[in-house]
Amino acid sequence: MADEKDVVEKTIAEDLVVTKYKMAGEIVNRVLKQVVDKCVVGASVREICEFGDVLLLEETSKVFKKEKELKKGIAFPTCVSVNNCICHFSPVPSEPDYTLKDEDLCKVDLGAHIDGFIAVVAHTIVIGASSENKVQGRKADCILAAHFASQAALRLLKPGNETYAITEAVQKIAEDYKCKPVEGMLSHQLKQFKIDGEKTIIQNPNDAQKKEHEKFEFDKHEVYAMDVLISTGEGVGKEADTRVSIYKKTDEVYQLKLKASRTFYSEVRTKHGSMPFNLRSFEEETKTKMGVVECVNHKLIEPFQVLYEKPGEYVAHYKFTVLLMPNGPHKITGLSFEPELYQSEHSVTDQKIKSLLNSSANPKAAKKKKKKAENVVEQPMEVEAAA
Repeated sequence: MADEKDVVEKTIAEDLVVTKYKMAGEIVNRVLKQVVDKCVVGASVREICEFGDVLLLEETSKVFKKEKELKKGIAFPTCVSVNNCICHFSPVPSEPDYTLKDEDLCKVDLGAHIDGFIAVVAHTIVIGASSENKVQGRKADCILAAHFASQAALRLLKPGNETYAITEAVQKIAEDYKCKPVEGMLSHQLKQFKIDGEKTIIQNPNDAQKKEHEKFEFDKHEVYAMDVLISTGEGVGKEADTRVSIYKKTDEVYQLKLKASRTFYSEVRTKHGSMPFNLRSFEEETKTKMGVVECVNHKLIEPFQVLYEKPGEYVAHYKFTVLLMPNGPHKITGLSFEPELYQSEHSVTDQKIKSLLNSSANPKAAKKKKKKAENVVEQPMEVEAAA
Protein backbone atom coordinates (compact mmCIF):
# COMPACT_ATOMS: atom_id res chain seq x y z
CA MET A 1 0.00 0.00 0.00
CA ALA A 2 3.07 2.24 0.28
CA ASP A 3 3.04 3.04 -3.43
CA GLU A 4 -0.45 4.60 -3.33
CA LYS A 5 0.92 8.13 -2.88
CA ASP A 6 3.43 8.14 -5.74
CA VAL A 7 0.81 7.61 -8.43
CA VAL A 8 -0.84 10.56 -10.19
CA GLU A 9 -4.15 11.21 -8.47
CA LYS A 10 -7.12 9.72 -10.25
CA THR A 11 -10.36 11.72 -10.24
CA ILE A 12 -13.87 11.41 -11.61
CA ALA A 13 -12.67 13.28 -14.71
CA GLU A 14 -11.95 9.70 -15.87
CA ASP A 15 -14.92 7.58 -16.90
CA LEU A 16 -13.47 4.41 -15.37
CA VAL A 17 -13.17 6.12 -11.98
CA VAL A 18 -16.83 7.22 -12.17
CA THR A 19 -17.77 3.62 -13.02
CA LYS A 20 -15.91 2.29 -9.98
CA TYR A 21 -17.55 4.84 -7.68
CA LYS A 22 -20.99 3.97 -9.08
CA MET A 23 -20.38 0.23 -8.70
CA ALA A 24 -19.31 0.75 -5.08
CA GLY A 25 -22.40 2.95 -4.60
CA GLU A 26 -24.74 0.28 -6.00
CA ILE A 27 -23.21 -2.36 -3.71
CA VAL A 28 -23.53 -0.10 -0.68
CA ASN A 29 -27.20 0.65 -1.43
CA ARG A 30 -28.03 -3.05 -1.89
CA VAL A 31 -26.29 -3.99 1.35
CA LEU A 32 -27.84 -1.07 3.27
CA LYS A 33 -31.34 -2.18 2.18
CA GLN A 34 -30.71 -5.72 3.44
CA VAL A 35 -29.16 -4.53 6.71
CA VAL A 36 -32.10 -2.16 7.36
CA ASP A 37 -34.50 -5.08 6.74
CA LYS A 38 -32.71 -7.02 9.51
CA CYS A 39 -33.40 -4.25 12.05
CA VAL A 40 -36.43 -5.82 13.74
CA VAL A 41 -37.57 -6.37 17.33
CA GLY A 42 -35.38 -8.94 19.09
CA ALA A 43 -32.47 -8.74 16.60
CA SER A 44 -28.87 -8.62 17.85
CA VAL A 45 -26.98 -5.52 16.74
CA ARG A 46 -23.72 -7.50 16.62
CA GLU A 47 -25.25 -10.10 14.32
CA ILE A 48 -26.70 -7.40 12.05
CA CYS A 49 -23.24 -5.74 11.81
CA GLU A 50 -21.57 -9.09 11.06
CA PHE A 51 -24.21 -9.78 8.39
CA GLY A 52 -23.54 -6.36 6.80
CA ASP A 53 -19.77 -6.88 6.70
CA VAL A 54 -20.10 -10.38 5.17
CA LEU A 55 -22.40 -8.96 2.48
CA LEU A 56 -20.02 -6.07 1.70
CA LEU A 57 -17.15 -8.55 1.21
CA GLU A 58 -19.28 -10.93 -0.86
CA GLU A 59 -20.63 -8.21 -3.13
CA THR A 60 -17.28 -6.49 -3.72
CA SER A 61 -15.62 -9.85 -4.45
CA LYS A 62 -17.94 -10.34 -7.45
CA VAL A 63 -16.63 -7.34 -9.44
CA PHE A 64 -13.34 -6.94 -11.36
CA LYS A 65 -12.57 -10.62 -10.73
CA LYS A 66 -9.93 -10.79 -13.47
CA GLU A 67 -7.89 -7.92 -12.02
CA LYS A 68 -6.16 -9.80 -9.22
CA GLU A 69 -4.13 -6.81 -8.00
CA LEU A 70 -7.16 -4.54 -7.68
CA LYS A 71 -8.05 -3.94 -4.04
CA LYS A 72 -11.71 -3.86 -2.99
CA GLY A 73 -13.84 -4.53 0.05
CA ILE A 74 -15.12 -2.74 3.13
CA ALA A 75 -14.50 1.03 3.29
CA PHE A 76 -16.41 1.42 6.55
CA PRO A 77 -17.53 -1.50 8.72
CA THR A 78 -21.27 -1.85 9.39
CA CYS A 79 -22.45 -0.01 12.52
CA VAL A 80 -25.91 0.11 14.06
CA SER A 81 -26.13 2.92 16.64
CA VAL A 82 -29.41 3.08 18.56
CA ASN A 83 -31.34 6.01 20.12
CA ASN A 84 -28.85 8.26 22.01
CA CYS A 85 -25.78 6.43 20.68
CA ILE A 86 -24.43 8.81 18.03
CA CYS A 87 -22.11 6.59 16.00
CA HIS A 88 -19.67 3.67 15.57
CA PHE A 89 -21.48 1.00 17.64
CA SER A 90 -20.43 -2.37 16.24
CA PRO A 91 -19.35 -4.58 19.18
CA VAL A 92 -16.81 -7.41 19.14
CA PRO A 93 -17.99 -10.80 20.55
CA SER A 94 -16.55 -10.25 24.05
CA GLU A 95 -18.26 -6.86 24.50
CA PRO A 96 -21.92 -6.22 25.42
CA ASP A 97 -24.38 -6.58 22.53
CA TYR A 98 -27.67 -4.69 22.15
CA THR A 99 -31.04 -6.30 21.35
CA LEU A 100 -33.37 -4.13 19.27
CA LYS A 101 -36.74 -3.12 20.74
CA ASP A 102 -39.96 -1.74 19.30
CA GLU A 103 -39.74 2.02 18.58
CA ASP A 104 -35.91 2.05 18.74
CA LEU A 105 -34.35 4.69 16.48
CA CYS A 106 -31.59 2.88 14.52
CA LYS A 107 -28.81 4.48 12.51
CA VAL A 108 -27.10 2.15 10.02
CA ASP A 109 -23.70 3.27 8.72
CA LEU A 110 -21.47 1.36 6.23
CA GLY A 111 -19.22 1.67 3.17
CA ALA A 112 -17.46 -0.21 0.37
CA HIS A 113 -14.66 0.56 -2.06
CA ILE A 114 -13.52 -0.67 -5.45
CA ASP A 115 -9.89 0.08 -6.26
CA GLY A 116 -9.86 2.55 -3.36
CA PHE A 117 -12.84 4.53 -4.72
CA ILE A 118 -15.12 4.82 -1.71
CA ALA A 119 -18.90 4.90 -1.37
CA VAL A 120 -20.35 5.39 2.12
CA VAL A 121 -23.89 5.73 3.42
CA ALA A 122 -25.94 6.12 6.61
CA HIS A 123 -29.69 5.80 7.07
CA THR A 124 -32.05 6.19 10.03
CA ILE A 125 -35.20 4.17 10.74
CA VAL A 126 -37.57 3.65 13.66
CA ILE A 127 -38.53 0.04 14.36
CA GLY A 128 -42.25 -0.59 13.95
CA ALA A 129 -42.97 2.69 12.13
CA SER A 130 -45.65 2.61 9.42
CA SER A 131 -48.07 5.09 7.81
CA GLU A 132 -50.68 3.86 10.34
CA ASN A 133 -48.22 4.00 13.23
CA LYS A 134 -46.38 7.27 12.57
CA VAL A 135 -43.26 8.37 14.43
CA GLN A 136 -44.10 11.53 16.39
CA GLY A 137 -42.54 13.86 18.95
CA ARG A 138 -38.79 14.30 19.36
CA LYS A 139 -37.81 11.22 17.31
CA ALA A 140 -39.71 12.62 14.32
CA ASP A 141 -38.19 16.09 14.89
CA CYS A 142 -34.57 14.93 14.68
CA ILE A 143 -35.21 12.55 11.75
CA LEU A 144 -37.01 15.18 9.66
CA ALA A 145 -34.38 17.80 10.53
CA ALA A 146 -31.57 15.43 9.50
CA HIS A 147 -33.36 14.49 6.27
CA PHE A 148 -34.05 18.08 5.19
CA ALA A 149 -30.57 19.23 6.29
CA SER A 150 -28.98 16.51 4.15
CA GLN A 151 -31.21 17.52 1.19
CA ALA A 152 -30.19 21.17 1.60
CA ALA A 153 -26.52 20.10 1.78
CA LEU A 154 -26.88 18.10 -1.46
CA ARG A 155 -28.19 21.18 -3.25
CA LEU A 156 -25.32 23.32 -1.93
CA LEU A 157 -22.59 20.84 -2.91
CA LYS A 158 -21.63 22.70 -6.06
CA PRO A 159 -18.35 23.93 -7.49
CA GLY A 160 -17.78 27.54 -6.38
CA ASN A 161 -19.85 27.23 -3.20
CA GLU A 162 -18.17 27.45 0.20
CA THR A 163 -18.31 24.72 2.82
CA TYR A 164 -19.75 27.07 5.46
CA ALA A 165 -22.91 27.58 3.34
CA ILE A 166 -23.73 23.97 4.23
CA THR A 167 -22.74 24.43 7.89
CA GLU A 168 -25.20 27.34 8.15
CA ALA A 169 -28.08 25.62 6.32
CA VAL A 170 -27.78 22.50 8.52
CA GLN A 171 -27.77 24.72 11.62
CA LYS A 172 -30.90 26.67 10.56
CA ILE A 173 -32.91 23.55 9.71
CA ALA A 174 -31.96 21.87 13.00
CA GLU A 175 -33.06 24.98 14.91
CA ASP A 176 -36.43 25.00 13.11
CA TYR A 177 -37.04 21.53 14.53
CA LYS A 178 -35.76 22.58 18.00
CA CYS A 179 -32.76 20.26 17.56
CA LYS A 180 -28.99 20.66 17.32
CA PRO A 181 -26.44 19.28 14.86
CA VAL A 182 -23.89 17.10 16.69
CA GLU A 183 -21.01 19.46 17.50
CA GLY A 184 -17.85 19.33 15.40
CA MET A 185 -18.83 16.41 13.16
CA LEU A 186 -16.97 16.53 9.85
CA SER A 187 -17.98 15.54 6.31
CA HIS A 188 -14.86 14.66 4.31
CA GLN A 189 -13.75 14.87 0.75
CA LEU A 190 -13.06 11.34 -0.55
CA LYS A 191 -10.00 10.43 -2.58
CA GLN A 192 -8.61 7.13 -3.82
CA PHE A 193 -7.80 5.03 -0.71
CA LYS A 194 -8.53 8.05 1.50
CA ILE A 195 -11.75 8.29 3.49
CA ASP A 196 -10.71 11.51 5.27
CA GLY A 197 -9.56 13.90 2.53
CA GLU A 198 -8.26 17.43 3.24
CA LYS A 199 -11.40 19.40 2.47
CA THR A 200 -14.06 19.12 5.18
CA ILE A 201 -17.50 20.49 6.01
CA ILE A 202 -18.04 21.00 9.75
CA GLN A 203 -21.40 21.04 11.49
CA ASN A 204 -22.21 23.06 14.62
CA PRO A 205 -18.60 24.13 15.36
CA ASN A 206 -17.83 25.37 18.89
CA ASP A 207 -15.83 28.59 19.33
CA ALA A 208 -12.44 26.85 19.23
CA GLN A 209 -13.41 24.87 16.13
CA LYS A 210 -14.63 28.04 14.40
CA LYS A 211 -11.15 29.53 14.81
CA GLU A 212 -9.27 26.39 13.75
CA HIS A 213 -11.48 24.95 11.01
CA GLU A 214 -10.65 26.12 7.50
CA LYS A 215 -13.23 27.28 4.98
CA PHE A 216 -12.99 25.50 1.65
CA GLU A 217 -14.48 25.98 -1.78
CA PHE A 218 -15.93 23.03 -3.70
CA ASP A 219 -14.45 22.24 -7.09
CA LYS A 220 -15.63 20.08 -9.96
CA HIS A 221 -14.48 16.44 -10.09
CA GLU A 222 -14.35 16.26 -6.29
CA VAL A 223 -16.16 13.59 -4.27
CA TYR A 224 -17.68 14.08 -0.80
CA ALA A 225 -19.17 11.93 1.93
CA MET A 226 -21.90 14.26 3.20
CA ASP A 227 -22.62 13.45 6.83
CA VAL A 228 -25.52 14.96 8.80
CA LEU A 229 -26.14 14.06 12.46
CA ILE A 230 -28.94 15.84 14.33
CA SER A 231 -29.68 15.52 18.06
CA THR A 232 -32.71 16.32 20.19
CA GLY A 233 -30.28 17.17 23.03
CA GLU A 234 -27.27 19.45 23.43
CA GLY A 235 -25.52 17.92 20.44
CA VAL A 236 -22.29 17.17 22.31
CA GLY A 237 -20.98 13.64 21.86
CA LYS A 238 -19.31 11.97 24.86
CA GLU A 239 -17.54 8.64 25.21
CA ALA A 240 -19.19 6.18 27.62
CA ASP A 241 -17.80 2.79 28.63
CA THR A 242 -18.37 1.17 25.21
CA ARG A 243 -15.03 -0.04 23.87
CA VAL A 244 -13.89 1.07 20.45
CA SER A 245 -14.05 -1.67 17.81
CA ILE A 246 -13.31 0.36 14.64
CA TYR A 247 -9.87 1.73 13.83
CA LYS A 248 -7.93 3.03 10.84
CA LYS A 249 -4.23 2.98 9.97
CA THR A 250 -2.50 6.39 9.95
CA ASP A 251 0.66 7.48 8.10
CA GLU A 252 2.75 7.52 11.30
CA VAL A 253 5.89 5.38 11.55
CA TYR A 254 7.10 3.62 14.71
CA GLN A 255 9.12 0.46 15.48
CA LEU A 256 6.72 -1.69 17.53
CA LYS A 257 8.22 -3.58 20.49
CA LEU A 258 5.67 -6.36 21.13
CA LYS A 259 5.37 -9.36 18.85
CA ALA A 260 1.54 -9.29 19.16
CA SER A 261 1.55 -5.64 18.03
CA ARG A 262 3.80 -6.36 15.04
CA THR A 263 1.63 -9.31 13.93
CA PHE A 264 -1.54 -7.25 14.30
CA TYR A 265 -0.13 -4.18 12.49
CA SER A 266 1.22 -6.30 9.65
CA GLU A 267 -2.27 -7.80 9.16
CA VAL A 268 -3.83 -4.31 9.23
CA ARG A 269 -1.50 -3.16 6.46
CA THR A 270 -2.00 -6.17 4.19
CA LYS A 271 -5.70 -6.81 4.80
CA HIS A 272 -7.15 -3.31 5.27
CA GLY A 273 -4.52 -0.80 4.11
CA SER A 274 -5.75 2.70 4.92
CA MET A 275 -9.45 1.71 5.20
CA PRO A 276 -11.27 1.63 8.57
CA PHE A 277 -11.68 -1.91 9.96
CA ASN A 278 -13.44 -3.70 12.82
CA LEU A 279 -11.44 -5.77 15.33
CA ARG A 280 -13.96 -8.58 14.68
CA SER A 281 -12.19 -9.23 11.37
CA PHE A 282 -9.13 -10.60 13.23
CA GLU A 283 -8.91 -14.24 14.31
CA GLU A 284 -7.71 -14.09 17.92
CA GLU A 285 -9.44 -11.41 19.93
CA THR A 286 -7.12 -11.50 22.97
CA LYS A 287 -3.92 -11.11 20.93
CA THR A 288 -5.60 -8.48 18.76
CA LYS A 289 -6.55 -6.39 21.81
CA MET A 290 -2.95 -6.59 23.05
CA GLY A 291 -1.65 -5.44 19.68
CA VAL A 292 -4.12 -2.55 19.45
CA VAL A 293 -2.87 -0.89 22.66
CA GLU A 294 0.71 -0.30 21.50
CA CYS A 295 -0.44 0.71 18.00
CA VAL A 296 -2.88 3.31 19.42
CA ASN A 297 -0.34 4.62 21.96
CA HIS A 298 2.09 5.36 19.13
CA LYS A 299 -0.62 6.69 16.79
CA LEU A 300 -0.12 3.97 14.16
CA ILE A 301 -3.86 3.44 14.17
CA GLU A 302 -6.60 5.84 15.22
CA PRO A 303 -9.87 4.91 16.94
CA PHE A 304 -13.40 5.74 15.81
CA GLN A 305 -14.88 6.51 19.23
CA VAL A 306 -18.36 5.28 20.12
CA LEU A 307 -20.08 8.54 21.08
CA TYR A 308 -23.28 9.15 23.05
CA GLU A 309 -25.75 11.95 23.56
CA LYS A 310 -27.40 12.17 27.01
CA PRO A 311 -29.74 9.24 27.87
CA GLY A 312 -33.33 9.90 26.82
CA GLU A 313 -32.27 11.99 23.79
CA TYR A 314 -32.26 10.83 20.14
CA VAL A 315 -29.82 11.30 17.28
CA ALA A 316 -30.64 10.85 13.57
CA HIS A 317 -27.98 10.28 10.90
CA TYR A 318 -28.03 10.53 7.11
CA LYS A 319 -24.91 10.21 5.00
CA PHE A 320 -24.47 9.93 1.25
CA THR A 321 -21.68 10.04 -1.31
CA VAL A 322 -21.74 12.78 -3.96
CA LEU A 323 -19.70 13.14 -7.16
CA LEU A 324 -19.33 16.77 -8.26
CA MET A 325 -19.76 16.16 -11.98
CA PRO A 326 -19.55 18.96 -14.59
CA ASN A 327 -23.35 18.68 -15.11
CA GLY A 328 -24.16 18.94 -11.38
CA PRO A 329 -23.89 16.93 -8.14
CA HIS A 330 -24.48 13.21 -8.59
CA LYS A 331 -25.63 11.38 -5.43
CA ILE A 332 -24.62 7.72 -5.64
CA THR A 333 -25.67 6.37 -2.23
CA GLY A 334 -28.72 6.57 0.02
CA LEU A 335 -32.14 4.96 0.34
CA SER A 336 -35.26 6.97 -0.42
CA PHE A 337 -36.81 8.77 2.53
CA GLU A 338 -40.40 7.93 3.54
CA PRO A 339 -41.97 11.21 4.77
CA GLU A 340 -45.34 9.54 5.38
CA LEU A 341 -43.84 7.73 8.41
CA TYR A 342 -43.07 10.93 10.34
CA GLN A 343 -45.19 13.66 11.89
CA SER A 344 -43.80 16.78 13.55
CA GLU A 345 -45.36 20.03 14.74
CA HIS A 346 -42.28 21.82 13.38
CA SER A 347 -41.23 22.60 9.81
CA VAL A 348 -38.62 24.54 7.85
CA THR A 349 -39.45 28.26 8.19
CA ASP A 350 -36.58 30.04 6.40
CA GLN A 351 -37.81 31.13 2.94
CA LYS A 352 -34.39 30.84 1.29
CA ILE A 353 -33.99 27.28 2.57
CA LYS A 354 -37.56 26.41 1.58
CA SER A 355 -36.91 27.49 -2.00
CA LEU A 356 -33.54 25.68 -1.93
CA LEU A 357 -35.31 22.45 -0.86
CA ASN A 358 -37.93 22.93 -3.58
CA SER A 359 -35.25 23.30 -6.25
CA SER A 360 -33.94 20.30 -8.15
CA ALA A 361 -30.83 18.64 -6.73
CA ASN A 362 -29.43 18.37 -10.26
CA PRO A 363 -30.60 21.37 -12.36
CA LYS A 364 -28.93 20.34 -15.62
CA ALA A 365 -30.38 16.84 -15.55
CA ALA A 366 -33.71 18.40 -14.55
CA LYS A 367 -33.67 20.63 -17.65
CA LYS A 368 -33.52 17.55 -19.87
CA LYS A 369 -36.44 16.05 -17.93
CA LYS A 370 -38.32 19.32 -18.29
CA LYS A 371 -37.85 19.38 -22.06
CA LYS A 372 -39.18 15.83 -22.26
CA ALA A 373 -42.11 16.75 -20.02
CA GLU A 374 -42.92 19.80 -22.15
CA ASN A 375 -43.10 17.59 -25.22
CA VAL A 376 -45.62 15.39 -23.47
CA VAL A 377 -47.60 17.83 -21.39
CA GLU A 378 -47.77 21.59 -20.97
CA GLN A 379 -47.47 21.57 -17.14
CA PRO A 380 -43.99 20.40 -16.17
CA MET A 381 -43.63 22.57 -13.08
CA GLU A 382 -45.34 20.28 -10.55
CA VAL A 383 -43.03 17.46 -11.62
CA GLU A 384 -40.03 19.71 -11.05
CA ALA A 385 -41.03 20.89 -7.59
CA ALA A 386 -41.42 17.33 -6.36
CA ALA A 387 -37.90 16.32 -7.43
